[in-house]
This record gives sequence, C-alpha cells and structure tokens, in this order.
Amino acid sequence: MSAARPYIPNAGKRTEPPRPYANDRKRQLQIWWREIDRVLLGLVLSLMVLGSIAVMAASPASAARLSTSDVTLNDLHFFLLHIRWQVLGIMVLFATSLLPQELARRGSIILGAAMLFALLLVPLIGFERNGATRWLDLGIAFQPSEFLKPAFAVLLAWILSWKIRDPNLPVVPVSAGLLGYIVIMLMAQPNLGAAILFVGCWFVLVMLAGLPMKRIFTLTGAGLGGLVLAYIFYGNARNRIDAFFGGGTAYDQVDLASRTLLGGGWTGTGLGLGTNKMRLPEAHTDYIFSVIGEEFGLLACAVIVVLYLAIILRVLVRLVDEDRLFIILAASGLIALFGGQAFINMLMNLQLFPSKGMTLPLVSYGGSSTIAQCFTIGLLLAITRRNPYLSREPFAMNGKPARGNKR
Repeated sequence: MSAARPYIPNAGKRTEPPRPYANDRKRQLQIWWREIDRVLLGLVLSLMVLGSIAVMAASPASAARLSTSDVTLNDLHFFLLHIRWQVLGIMVLFATSLLPQELARRGSIILGAAMLFALLLVPLIGFERNGATRWLDLGIAFQPSEFLKPAFAVLLAWILSWKIRDPNLPVVPVSAGLLGYIVIMLMAQPNLGAAILFVGCWFVLVMLAGLPMKRIFTLTGAGLGGLVLAYIFYGNARNRIDAFFGGGTAYDQVDLASRTLLGGGWTGTGLGLGTNKMRLPEAHTDYIFSVIGEEFGLLACAVIVVLYLAIILRVLVRLVDEDRLFIILAASGLIALFGGQAFINMLMNLQLFPSKGMTLPLVSYGGSSTIAQCFTIGLLLAITRRNPYLSREPFAMNGKPARGNKR
C-alpha cells in the first residue's frame, strides 16, 4: 500500500501573492482618516458646495458682461469652469493633507522661495488683467501672490521658531525684512489688499511668538504711520480710500454691491431671479457675497459667516493642547490669512471696507485662488494631524523635547 499523502490546505488552488504595498497604502489611508480633523474637513467641503451654488447664480451676470459681438458666453460658463477648478482643488487638498508634517513644512518653504522669486518676474514678464499686473504665464497662467500666502505663513512660522534654539537670533528683524520685500513687490502690481493680508499675518505671528508689549505698541504705531504715508505717496491706496468715503467709479461699485446684498431681504429673490447682480462688475469673484444676499437672502449670508467662524474656531481649538511653537504659529498664520481674506471681502460687499479686488475664499470663482486656498486647508489638515507614532521636532515652546500628541 502506498503511504497516505499529508493534507495540504488549498492544495491545487491558485493563490494570489501577498501585496505589501497595497496593504501599506491602505494602512496609511486608515491612519490619515483617523488622525486628520474630520470636522474641519466637513466644514470646508460644505463651504465649497455652497460656493458652487453661489457661482452658478452669479455666472449669468458675468457671462453677459464679458460677452462680445464675436463671442457669446453661455450663462453657466463660469459655473462649469468653477466645477473643474473645485475638483482640482479638492485633489490638491487631499494630497496635501496626506503629507507628513515635516514634509509639509519643507515643501512650503521651497514653494515660498519659488514664489518670492516669481514676484520679481511679475513686473518683468507678467500680464495685465483689470488694470493690475499680477499674473505670470509660464505655460499655465497663475498669480504668484496667491500661492505665496500659505507658504509665507509656514515660512514665517519656521523663522520665528528659531528662537527656541537660540533666543538671541534676530528672528523679528529677519521676518520684517522678508515682509518688506513682499509688500514692495505687491504694491508695485498694484495689490494693496494682499499686502494688507501679509502685514496682518506677520503681526499676528510675531505677537504669538512672544513679542514684548512695548514693541507691539511700537509696531502698531508704525503700521498706522505706514497707512498715512501710503495715502500720501501711493496713488492706488489714496484712490481706494477716497472712493471709500465717496465719489468715483470704485465707490459706485461698492455702493451697488451693498444695495444688491441687502436687496434680497431675509430670504432672497430666489435662484436666478436677481436683477441687481446683472450690473455688478465682478459678480462671480469680488462681489459674489452680494449675489448670495440678493438671491438667497441675509439668512444665507449668515450661514456663510457662521461657516467661516466655525472653521477658524475649529483650528484654534485644535491648537489648545499643542506645545510646539512651529505648529502653533504655522496653523495660526494659515487661518489668519484664510479668515482675514474672507472677512475683508464680506466687509467690502457691505460697504464697510475699501474695494480691494479680493475673492471670497472657497466661494468665489477662481483658478489660482481656488487651488491656493485648497492648498492652505490641506496644509492645515496636515499640520494639525494627531499621530503619536510620528517623531517630534525639538520645537516645543518650553525648549524641551515635545511630548506626544494627545488622543
């Protein structure tokens, strides 16, 4: 008799070889989903959905204004383009949020250096839109200042965090020199609104970095003096301020935007039924908040405001138990730029702030602005991730090795 063959499970069956890389990717996504701020992500995506609806309402007005005898734009022309930018922006957002904190920091610093150089190229080879030279066309048209905003927040946080290693390093003068270069380049475009945002971000971060109150008061006085000098010697600032107090085309535009916003009452006229929006110069970008007010009402405007406040507060709450100075400064700078731009735009639509040519983040139509704002949120999600398995940098505020994140 022949010996009995041993039993071998699955003998004769074809088995798949192990796929370690697929398992690693799946595990990385699981860790990412567990560690990112899902509440912040949900708030941002909700804002983007409302923004798409707002652009759909504003698109006919801008399409009619920009149509010519040779080219007639479809009523939904800007809405369809906006959806494409939103999809691309969401891809950028998720890809950026997957980055480890160290890689996010290094990538932002490299991007910042590239955009600082691009600012030099704008007056040389940039092209003009709506009376301002802010764009470069290097195969793809983009606005360097938009991508510099998030990179600047991280770069500035990195510079100011040097003081943990050596308190004698002149981090404030170095950062002030960087800010001065950016402001000069922006005012040459001219882009006063962006310059104000960068100054505001710098001021917030140097205060959080522990600048003495005496120097804070000195800087405040210097800032007010700078505004006076800008009014005297900088024609763009003077024209904006004069228009804000009455007179000129810019005043007429802001006045129309304010009347459009309030014209819909509490509940609005209904989607596509607004009439004042047809006279707005930039209904799909600068004055989209007014379109929301006319067609969806002041209640819808309140929802938008609450969403922005919720995003800002959520980031600040996330930083409550954080002990690394770099993380605190970087996240604070990013949300200061994001929230500051949002509220300047809304105040402008309410005729409470001079016209700045500034979009409403994640709501207005835009290519560079949409991608840059999604990159900003992606950085926030990456920087505020809570992963106790990642090694820590020695950037704790007390100068000691940073402790692990709390769950």
